[in-house]
Amino acid sequence: MYRTPEGKDIFVVDGHTHFWDGSPENQKNIHGKQFIECFYAYHTGLSPKEQLWEKSKFEKYSADDLYRDLFIDGPDDVAIVQSTYLKDFYKNGFNTIERNAEVAKRYPERFIVNGAFDPRDGEKALEYIHFLKETYNVKGVKMYTAEWNGASKGWKLTDPDAYKCFELCDKLGIRNIHVHKGPTIIPLSKDAFDVHDVDHAATDFQNLNWIVEHCGLPRLDDFCWIATQETNVYGGLAVALPFIHARPRYFGEVIAELLFWLGPEKILFGSDYAIWTPRWLVEKFWAYQIPQDIAAERGVQLTDEIKEKILGLNAARLYNIDIEAKKKALASAPFSIAAE
Repeated sequence: MYRTPEGKDIFVVDGHTHFWDGSPENQKNIHGKQFIECFYAYHTGLSPKEQLWEKSKFEKYSADDLYRDLFIDGPDDVAIVQSTYLKDFYKNGFNTIERNAEVAKRYPERFIVNGAFDPRDGEKALEYIHFLKETYNVKGVKMYTAEWNGASKGWKLTDPDAYKCFELCDKLGIRNIHVHKGPTIIPLSKDAFDVHDVDHAATDFQNLNWIVEHCGLPRLDDFCWIATQETNVYGGLAVALPFIHARPRYFGEVIAELLFWLGPEKILFGSDYAIWTPRWLVEKFWAYQIPQDIAAERGVQLTDEIKEKILGLNAARLYNIDIEAKKKALASAPFSIAAE
């Protein structure tokens, strides 16, 4: 839990974390190398110098590193681990649900593990969604529309096979659809992450929550015009938030736009661990004020009450987390690394 300088305890749900293996041993081809190196460039380009990791650790960190950075040294109460398979690039997958579920078994009160599927797999995708629900009881999935699959270099949320998958998610109660709609990563196509298909999918699947990770950047305007009219579309701050350090005025423009169009109830904190660690992000976010001219022009403010919603209350609502019950359960959670 994050304790503010004023002494207030803030419940933090980190909506976008990973437990990946991008090591050279797991890289299947040049594209696996390119992908993790691009991640590392985001890390080195937007992090404070004292937060930089050695590249070898960044490529493959341990479950102990993960737990320590999120919950012991970090302020998270609950972390949502997003799965991204990338099996065309990595021998054992980049960030699979099996790998994520193993660490979650050690600390079940701390983690929510989301699955992933690829609609291009047709009937096998539908079978796999059943497997995700029956085996892991997932509450959400991560969609990576620029992921390669053989000859295909991407897909759209509006594809007929995708709609069959979303119909099944709705039927099975998998309500939270996290969609990467933001910056590209080498060698993936930026256009395959275009945000426009969210508009159609959100309209056609009203029972699903569409959490647009990275807020559509660099297509923020397009995202905001969609999210303001689609009541079930939310913005995840992963990647946007680190600009609070590297380009604080730019972050002010982004958060002011989101507050103007979406309002404070539809914005979710995400550290994008391990590209960035959550402590410095949360500390800087709590201290941050939107530049006066930007706030005045949009007619918005980033109050402590709004920050508390963004840091945890909004995600807790989407994932039906009973915060008071969770606090009691976490009172006995380890504040040291448990032996395997």
